[in-house]
This record gives sequence, C-alpha cells and structure tokens, in this order.
Amino acid sequence: MRFDVLTLFPELIRAFRTTGVLGRAVDQGRVEIGVHDLRSWAGNRWGQVDDEPYGGGAGMVIQAPPVLRAVRDLRGEGGGPGRLVMLTPRGRVFDQHLAEELAGAGRIILLCGRYEGFDERVNEILEPEEVSIGDFILGGGEVAAMVVMEAVARLVPGVVGDPRSVEEDSFTTGLLDHPAYTRPPEVEGHGIPEVLSSGHHERIRRWRLEEAVRLTVERRPDLIRRHWGLYTAEVRALVRRFGPDLARSCETREDGDGGG
Repeated sequence: MRFDVLTLFPELIRAFRTTGVLGRAVDQGRVEIGVHDLRSWAGNRWGQVDDEPYGGGAGMVIQAPPVLRAVRDLRGEGGGPGRLVMLTPRGRVFDQHLAEELAGAGRIILLCGRYEGFDERVNEILEPEEVSIGDFILGGGEVAAMVVMEAVARLVPGVVGDPRSVEEDSFTTGLLDHPAYTRPPEVEGHGIPEVLSSGHHERIRRWRLEEAVRLTVERRPDLIRRHWGLYTAEVRALVRRFGPDLARSCETREDGDGGG
C-alpha cells in the first residue's frame, strides 16, 4: 500500500509517518508514504500556489495549475494512477466501510487543502473522490489525511501484529468495543469484573459481547439501525434485551423492507 500526500505543510506528515504502528509498517516496507510539497509545482520563484478568490471575499484559494501538474507528475511516477482523494468538508463522510474500500487500492493520492480550499477546476478536471472526516472545521487537510492513512493502513495485512485486533475493532463488527482492563486488579477501590479473571473463555466471550451491545445501544443506536440486517441472532437477542424499543423499530423497518 502506498500513500502520496500533496500538502503545503509536509513537515506534519513526515513526523506522522515515523510514529507508532504506522511507523513500524513503513520501516517494514508494508506501507509507503510519499510526502510532496505542493510549492514544488508552483511555477514561480516565490513558491506561491494561492491567490485571491474571484468575486471577492475573505481568504485565499489554492490555484488549480500547481495541483494539476503535481497530480499528473505523481501519477506518472509509476505504481498506477491509484485513487485520488481530496480531503474536504463537503465530501463523503469517512467511516470504516470506506476505509475497507480504500484498503483494496494499491495506491492512494491524498490532496490536503488549506485556506478557502481548492479552485473548483481541480474537481472539474481531475474528478477526485471528495472525503470528509466529520462535520467540523480544521485548518487544513493534513490531520484528515492522517486519519485516513491510519485507518486504512491498519487493514493492510501484517501492519497490526495480531489480526484479531483488527477483526474485533469498534465499527468493524458494527458494534462499539467492549471495556478493557489490565493490572493492577484494583485502582482506588475500583476492581475488575469477576468474569474476566475466571479463566472461563465462553463466559468471557459472552460478557464482552454483552458489554459491546449494551454500549452501542446506549451511545450509538444509529450503528444498530445501520447494521441490523448483518447481526447474528445472538447479537439481535442482546439488542432486544438492552434496547427493546430500538430492536422493535429495526424489526419493523426490516419487515417493511421485506414486504416492499
């Protein structure tokens, strides 16, 4: 898996690619991260790649020609054109499903905006996939690009040491993760659930599933509604136990869909 990040602040990405699980994946050659300063394609001696917006208004806009030159050069370097992703508030909201979809690509080119964003002709000519990490404002696309790389790289075989960690992550199963505990067994009067020290694997599995369902019902009922059709009978039974009204609404919707 190769990521190419086009940015005005390459130092942010260079630090990120040396850290933690992703840093190890880069060292092992499982993931490549190319960092590219957009100013290298400025076409002028000042390295200027932005200008005032037509029609007036606050802020500056990243010009189209430097971006077009940069993307075409990167695609020409080899490794295939890859998937071109622009980080923008108006894009498709990034989630685990999209992370899994992107993980199937051999290469992803990430466009990180700044200021008032890109000249619209970048979209018209290059037709990138527009992606947002949520309904809030950031100073630029670099942090969003890091989020995408972190989530996608975890799905590359061998990046995470224990594959079960990926399989059991929140959202991968359509449920939030269960609570986790480690030593010491007591912290300021707070112990651990007795079942976790029982050594009984089936009871532990069942407790973890129950807690995952309970937390999801309480905190993210939207996930229950979205994944209801994919849940096992065991999970559905637990949803009925912890959120009977929620389960009934899901079943009613399912019956309505089936009868259509």
